[in-house]
Amino acid sequence: MHRPTLRRWKSFGLALVIVPYGLLAAAQTLLPASTSSETPFLTENEAAMRKMMTGMSIEPSGDVDRDFAAMMIPHHQGAIEMAEAELRHGRNELLRRIAQEIVVEQQQEIAAMQLAVHQPVAPATASSDQPSDPLAVRSGVAKEAKEAREQSK
Repeated sequence: MHRPTLRRWKSFGLALVIVPYGLLAAAQTLLPASTSSETPFLTENEAAMRKMMTGMSIEPSGDVDRDFAAMMIPHHQGAIEMAEAELRHGRNELLRRIAQEIVVEQQQEIAAMQLAVHQPVAPATASSDQPSDPLAVRSGVAKEAKEAREQSK
């Protein structure tokens, strides 16, 4: 079986870092200038993105599974931190419910990846406004999305 070379791994890691930054930069050029009330959210989001990108830049270990988990865990943690920023600053109830779902599901996936590569599982830090059942969140979000579509008709 052909094993990926160090050069391929570095290219893959570089792509994981560059592509999201490019998408973020492109999105920022399409958005209007931020307002002062939006500044805390944007600051938190940028910090989460920087932390995520740094965490995803790994040196290959020679173990594809361990390397995959090492890159994906900070990616998922970044999603959690961005969703938490939405929960702190967002006003759209549907998006806040989606953010809650992201937090719950990404924490579960991080724990599963840690177990898969025999890492100790860090305890999840659920906020008080998170429901204990992610399926309840998903069904609630689906119901709210359907209602929003019907109202916009």
